[in-house]
Amino acid sequence: MEPTHLGTRSRQKAGQRGRKAGLMVESTHTRSTPTSTQTGRDDQGGPPSQIKIVVPDDHSMVSLLGSRDESLHAIERAFGDGIDIHVRGNEITVTGPEAETDLVSRLFTEMLELLKGGTQLTPDAVERSLAMLRAETDARPAEVLTLDVLSSRGRTIRPKTLNQRRYVDAIDKHTIVFGIGPAGTGKTYLAMAKAVRALQDKKVNRIILTRPAVEAGERLGFLPGTLYEKIDPYLRPLYDALHDMVDPDSIPRLMAAGTIEVAPLAYMRGRSHPIFTNVLTPEGFCPIGELGVGDLVIGSNGEPTPVIGVYPQGEQEIFRVSTQDGASVLASADHLWAVRTRDDRRRGKPCRILSTKEMIGNLRAAHYHRYELPLLSRPVAFPPRDMPMQPYALGLLLGDGCVSGSTWPSYTTADDEVAAALVRHLPGMEIHKRSTYDYWLRPVVPSGQVLTHGNPVETIMRGLGLWGCKAPTRFVPELYLHNTDAVRLAVLQGLLDSDGGPVTQTGRTCRIEYVTTSPRLRDDVLFLVRSLGGVAYHRVRPVEGRRPRTDGRPIHHRRDVYSLDIRLPEGIEPFRLKRKLEKYRATGGGRPMRFIDSIEPEGTAEAVCIQVAAADSLYVTEDFLLTHNTLNDSFIILDEAQNTSPEQMKMFLTRLGFGSKVVVTGDVTQVDLPNGHQSGLRVVQDILDGVDDIHFCHLDSRDVVRHRLVTDIVDAYNRYDESRVPQIDQGAAGRGGSRKRRR
Repeated sequence: MEPTHLGTRSRQKAGQRGRKAGLMVESTHTRSTPTSTQTGRDDQGGPPSQIKIVVPDDHSMVSLLGSRDESLHAIERAFGDGIDIHVRGNEITVTGPEAETDLVSRLFTEMLELLKGGTQLTPDAVERSLAMLRAETDARPAEVLTLDVLSSRGRTIRPKTLNQRRYVDAIDKHTIVFGIGPAGTGKTYLAMAKAVRALQDKKVNRIILTRPAVEAGERLGFLPGTLYEKIDPYLRPLYDALHDMVDPDSIPRLMAAGTIEVAPLAYMRGRSHPIFTNVLTPEGFCPIGELGVGDLVIGSNGEPTPVIGVYPQGEQEIFRVSTQDGASVLASADHLWAVRTRDDRRRGKPCRILSTKEMIGNLRAAHYHRYELPLLSRPVAFPPRDMPMQPYALGLLLGDGCVSGSTWPSYTTADDEVAAALVRHLPGMEIHKRSTYDYWLRPVVPSGQVLTHGNPVETIMRGLGLWGCKAPTRFVPELYLHNTDAVRLAVLQGLLDSDGGPVTQTGRTCRIEYVTTSPRLRDDVLFLVRSLGGVAYHRVRPVEGRRPRTDGRPIHHRRDVYSLDIRLPEGIEPFRLKRKLEKYRATGGGRPMRFIDSIEPEGTAEAVCIQVAAADSLYVTEDFLLTHNTLNDSFIILDEAQNTSPEQMKMFLTRLGFGSKVVVTGDVTQVDLPNGHQSGLRVVQDILDGVDDIHFCHLDSRDVVRHRLVTDIVDAYNRYDESRVPQIDQGAAGRGGSRKRRR
């Protein structure tokens, strides 16, 4: 037999691939005329060809042909009587039309490459390889079928068709991928494998699996059992795929930690606050129910961030989440919180995202609080506003000044440094010492002139609403509370230099104590501290039952005393008075921390959730607690998406956070929504097609990886649907009108 060159460019490529794979391919033409056979393909014409394929060793031959030659039989069935295949030793001789023998040669080359790549050759793999070669695309079966998506528990998950390979590649390249196709095409299974792989590679922090919980007209309320027993049957396919890829013993632990969340789609909606919950904006706190898209709220970095989504949630079960420093906010059971454990911080891990209900009953670890909430990374950046009085001077006067209105404005202090600072920050004023600790505040009057106007301090205090206020009724004016961080810090320093001080303990960092008899001033100091990124613990010492001073003298006009323990972030100094500042600097102020202390039910309320544009999705709520609603650093899979409404689809897609990936799967031919309801999966193709970083991947019957009958069933239904289109259109025309085919 004389070796000759292959007659076409494809045959040359096949020969080159064969030599790389270790095959020796010889071809020749015979003079006999091939017999025409009914193989389902047109006769290729031309003289018959014979190819001899030499396999490198006997072991490869056994693997190549399969157990009991099942792979060889699969090839013979696929080509029918159009070719003859004879095996002798490590040689395979193929005789038939030139195009067919060339195809067989390429097929054996790809089969050997698959073996080298670790793929087990089965009749199914052979048939899929042949289908790819007949499709005449640039993709090679050896490249498609050897892509490892996930190796777990002794098995490797790989795509089995060209469209599946494109689907997997699209998940890698795009943030949102829609996998649309009939049942059995591996849409959900491959997406799950990619999610588990991303979690293993630490590309995401959690996996969220969801699907519509109500199908075929059923309603959860009429099903027997508990809530979880009702929804489990709908989520079973997701559980089954998960158990195939993750150690079953570790799944409960991962779900308890919030690393894996499996929930019906409706439960993705409940991440919300009651509509009356306050959210911090550049102008101050505002009810969340009054916010709209484009409004600004304050993010975790203290800067304004726009609201990019507002989603009413209806009536929700509400819980009060409280921290150990007395702060609290209302949120729904599925509301999201960024938290850290002690181990997370020690190991340098990022915040984990948990829902309210996931933390209930798990708030303590031994004698410690388990979950630490993030604090402001920088002070809140309120816009600057003009002030009638220097803020440090105002803080001093609120602490130890007398502006009751019964006398001239005065100040009481034992520190000459404070008295000098006060007059320095009050231009045009001078201090007149009345006694050891008491000072008058008087305007400077040039020699020989008479004071003709009122006291400037009195005028300013009247304008601020502070003139006539005694110690129990004092407050920080709103003008100073919602001002720049420098202004707020100066007011706080004035208050602490007068009525506060550093408290040291052996072996501990310095804490800051502040005492006042005004409940409103206590709340204002809490606002100042928290707006700067600090934490303040507060308690009350009631007047009732409190013993008099040690000398036994009765004390009149006694009131409740409010005491605050304050921690400020590093770099923010609470004092200007030298003796207090040196004592504070000697040990440092430590690190402010805020832990979740309790979660208690508060009934139900109408709720709403928002999405913000901040990189970490965090925004400031009541008492400067940080929380968010979007899903950052997550791999999210929405299965059976054809059963979502357009509103549900929009709600789901807008939950996307930074560093996350979304895969939406569904079959538009199997919509179980009630009549008259539109499928969100169908609508979204028209809305988002062409949007950057969103990809629609369509699979068909050729990608079915179940029993071969499933492919035949899908094809049969497609032919049936296509045959009905002319009948429907003709019937509509016969009634004197046209009607679009109902989708």
